[in-house]
Amino acid sequence: MKLSKLTFAIATTLTASVTTSAFAIDLYVDTKTKQIYTESGAGRQRLGSFEQVQEGVPVKSGGDVSELRSKLELQDNQIKALEEHAKASEEEGVVEIKKDGGIEFKSRDGNFKMAVNGRMQIDSQMNVNQDLANNFLPDTALVAGNDATGKSGSPFSAGMPATLNNGAALRRARLGVEGTFFKNTDYKFEYDFTRGNGLNAGGITDAYVRQNFSKPFSIKFGAFKEPFSMEEATSNRYTTFIERNMMVNTFVDNLNTYKVGVGANYAEERWGVATSFQTEGVGGYNNAYGSNNKFDSATSGSAIGVNGGVNRNGGGGDTSWEVNARVMGTPWMESKTKFLHIGASGSYVDINNNYKSDGSFSNGGLVFANGIGSNVDRSGILGTGNLTANTKGSATYRQADHFTRFGAESALVYGPFSTQGEYIQTDISGAGYHDESLSGYYTYATYFLTGESRAYKSSTGAWDRIKPTRNFDMKGGWGAWEVATGYDSINLNDGVIKGGRVSTAKLGVNWYPNPHMRIMANYLHALDINTVGSAAGAQSQAFNNADLDIIETRVQLDW
Repeated sequence: MKLSKLTFAIATTLTASVTTSAFAIDLYVDTKTKQIYTESGAGRQRLGSFEQVQEGVPVKSGGDVSELRSKLELQDNQIKALEEHAKASEEEGVVEIKKDGGIEFKSRDGNFKMAVNGRMQIDSQMNVNQDLANNFLPDTALVAGNDATGKSGSPFSAGMPATLNNGAALRRARLGVEGTFFKNTDYKFEYDFTRGNGLNAGGITDAYVRQNFSKPFSIKFGAFKEPFSMEEATSNRYTTFIERNMMVNTFVDNLNTYKVGVGANYAEERWGVATSFQTEGVGGYNNAYGSNNKFDSATSGSAIGVNGGVNRNGGGGDTSWEVNARVMGTPWMESKTKFLHIGASGSYVDINNNYKSDGSFSNGGLVFANGIGSNVDRSGILGTGNLTANTKGSATYRQADHFTRFGAESALVYGPFSTQGEYIQTDISGAGYHDESLSGYYTYATYFLTGESRAYKSSTGAWDRIKPTRNFDMKGGWGAWEVATGYDSINLNDGVIKGGRVSTAKLGVNWYPNPHMRIMANYLHALDINTVGSAAGAQSQAFNNADLDIIETRVQLDW
C-alpha cells in the first residue's frame, strides 16, 4: 500500500473525530510526538478551530484538556490500526523469486512455497578398444547347418555384429515442481522426457505428497524411490561417476526404483531410518519385473523386450509388492568436512507371475540384466533371462516367487579426500531355486584438487550439491575440480542362475564451473567378462573374455 493512501486514511480519521464547531484559533497535533501547536507544519494534522475562553469565566477542571487528551489517544490507536492493516495488505499475495539454488516462489508468511526444478544431461560414448573373441552374433539358420539358399556355416560366421556403438544421447531431461502448503505439508512432481513409452504414467519419476508431523518424522504417499543403498539415494546429479555402479543399477535402479506406495522417515542430525511399502513401477507396462537393457530379439524372448521399456507388471493377477528399510548414521563427525557414514538396507520383494489356462507361463517374472557401465549404448552384456519360465510341472519349470536384498554401505570424508563402498546381496526363492545368491560390490576414492569437500545431506544419508570455493570466471576463478578412481564387480552366477560376471576399473575427472553445472569424463576398462553359458543368449556370450575400453563424457545443467 502506498504512503499517500495511508496518510489520506489517517487524516480522514482525525478530522472525523474532532468537533466541527467554529473557534477563534486553529490547533495542530504532531502525529509522532503528540504535541499541540497553533501553526501548521511538517507532520502536523489540524485538529480544528477553538475559541478563546473569556477572562473571568471559570473553566471546569480537566474539562477541555482531558477531552482533548482522550481524543488524541483514540486517534493514536486508530493510526496504529491503520498502519497494521496497511502492512498486512502489502504482504498479502506478494511472492519472492529466489535465484540462488533455483527459481522459488513463496508467500511472505512462509505458508506456501513452490520451486521449479529441472536437469539436462548430454552424454557421449567412445569405445576406444573392443577386442572381442567373437565379433558377430550367430545366424540361427547357419548354425543349424543350412540356410534357405543351401549354404552351411558355423556359429559367429555370420549374423549381426556384437560390438558396442559410439555415439551421443540425451541421458535425462527432467522438469518438475516441488513446494509446501502451510509449512508442514510438502509435495514433489517430476517428469523425465527421456523415460517411458507413453503408456500409463510414462516418464513420471517422483510424484508424492508428504506430511511432516515434526522436524524428524514424516510420512509420504505417491511415487518415490525405494529407500535402499547410499548410491541410489544420491541423486544422479551428484554421483561421482557418470553411471551408478553395476550392482546398484542391476539390483535396484534397473528394476525401476520409483514405485507407488507409502513411506515413513525419521531423521535426526546424526542418524536416520527410512521405510516403505510399495508396489509396481510408475512406467508403462512391460512383461517382466526387470531390466531396461536391450538384447537381441532371438534370445531375449518377451521377458525384456528389444526396446527395453519401463518395468511395470502386465497381464492379470496380483501386482508385485515390496517392503524396504534403510538405516544410516555418522558415528564419527568432527565437522561437515570430516566424518564417517555407515548404513544398511534390506528388502523383501514379492514377484507377480501370470500363467495361461494350460499352465504355461504367460508374463510377469523377474529379470536381472545390465551393461558394464556404458551409458549411450546400453546393450545388455549380463543377463539372467526371465527367472520364471516354462510350463508348470515340466522338467524345466521354474518360478521366482520372491527375492530378498541386503546391503551395507560406508563413506569417509576427510577434507578434500573421500572414499565410498557398498555391498549388495540378492537371494532368489521359488520353485526350482535353492536360495541362489547374486551379489556385487564397489569401492572408489575421490579428491578435490581445488580444496572443496563432498557435501553431505544427513536427512537422507546421501551426497548433495557441490559448491565451488570460487566459480569459474575469466578473472582467475577455476570452479571445483575433482578426480576419482574406482573398482566395480558383480556376479550373476549361482546355482541354476547363469547371468555372467564382470569386474571393471575406472577413472573420472569432474569439473564444476558453478554449483549448477558439471562436466564429467570417465575412462572404463573391463578387467574380466565371463558370460559362458549366459542365459541372456548369443549377444551376452559374444562378449565373453572381451577386452573393452570406453571413454564417456557428460555435460550437465540442473537447477
